[in-house]
Amino acid sequence: MAQERNILITGASGLAGGHITHYFSRYEKNVYCLVRKGSDINYIKDMPVKIIYGDITDLISLETLFKGMDWIIHTAAKVTDWGDFPDYYRINVTGTLNVMKAAFSNQIRNVIITGSVSSYGEENSSVLKDETFGFRSHYPYAFDRILPSGMNHYRDTKAEATRQAIAFAGQHGINLTVMEPVWIYGENEFNSGFYEYLKIARSGIPFMPGCRSNTFHVIYAGELARAYWLAFQKQLTGIHRIIIGNRQPDNMQSIFELLCREAGMKKPGNIPKWIIYPIAVILESIIFMLKRTSPPLLTRSRVNMFYDSIGFSTVNAENLLGFHNQVDLETGIRKTINWYKENKLI
Repeated sequence: MAQERNILITGASGLAGGHITHYFSRYEKNVYCLVRKGSDINYIKDMPVKIIYGDITDLISLETLFKGMDWIIHTAAKVTDWGDFPDYYRINVTGTLNVMKAAFSNQIRNVIITGSVSSYGEENSSVLKDETFGFRSHYPYAFDRILPSGMNHYRDTKAEATRQAIAFAGQHGINLTVMEPVWIYGENEFNSGFYEYLKIARSGIPFMPGCRSNTFHVIYAGELARAYWLAFQKQLTGIHRIIIGNRQPDNMQSIFELLCREAGMKKPGNIPKWIIYPIAVILESIIFMLKRTSPPLLTRSRVNMFYDSIGFSTVNAENLLGFHNQVDLETGIRKTINWYKENKLI
């Protein structure tokens, strides 16, 4: 008889965490979901899991909540391109280190955390970056010194969280796997870009940022969850960083054409970057000076995403986990769009 294991997933109400929870709950009996009070748990509430409330920025409570756990899967993070650097640091860096400390104090030796390929840099590149590429998280946006980018806050703190988690695991003998997903899409996605694009396209706007030549690397959230399951099953020892994505990046124009076609919408035409980028700088500056908590529709990071080619190598995932995506782009987008329709979101 297989040994029962207690598995705790942080950030289980989010996009990645929700899909990981769904996948693990199909095969494991004792899955615990750590979510903050007030979180929207609709996606996971009917799954056969135990929901507990807590905050990764509170180390003392984490040490109590982690008692009796055998595995920790950490996905909780501040994932947005707008906000103050101290908030990103408190959640992404201090929160991740708290997870590592609470695991160690409870003698939990197996931890999977969620890093980000943004640690390697997301500038326009013809090279498929791999895990040997080093930390190059900061994007040199125009006016970066006087107008800091929230997306850089995210990238820089995710890189620092990975550094500190690796150092802590090495010092204390924890088996640590850092899963580094590319751009995630799928059911329950509202903030990473695809759903926002659909909402804007549905409005009938004739043009949006975009070009026909750049590539973009994505992974369907259900496939990402399967990669976590493989990492859990492999029980890798030592410290590993693993990029998770489709085998190859796709042409961004094709991605958004497919997204709109499946949703029954017309894809907006493309605006050249030289026209839209100055508008983004102005809007971002105004909202920044007004100290608004919500971002403008256009920011430098959002605009750059539509023109830069960004891709990563997934060879390490194949070698260590035997993972390559089984759900192709068309199938993943169709599943996602069907979920939006079923929930009357588009």
